[in-house]
Amino acid sequence: MLADPFARLRGPRRSISERLREELQTLAGGHALFLAHAEKSWASITFAGTRHRLDLSFEGAEAVEAAETFIALLPEHEFSIPRQLVADATVTSVDHRIGADPRMSVQAELLLLDEEF
Repeated sequence: MLADPFARLRGPRRSISERLREELQTLAGGHALFLAHAEKSWASITFAGTRHRLDLSFEGAEAVEAAETFIALLPEHEFSIPRQLVADATVTSVDHRIGADPRMSVQAELLLLDEEF
């Protein structure tokens, strides 16, 4: 077995879920708090992949504004996750609280397809 001399320089490999959360956080302008992330594998005759369900929270006026932008941009966002195609990205639920401490809870579902299948 050969050791990879550059492994320490690259750092640990990030999982598909980690890369997905990183891209979602970027889309959210750094304001998203990830409360839950469920992932379920699936396959059909022609495709294989994973379905992701995420619960996010945005707290404060600036974060709520970022959440509104996130909701608007998510369905058409071009993801760049290696060897994955995001076939569907949908906001399935939104709970918006206004007042002195504004906050927004967002639930999103994404369907990722393996490009190598």
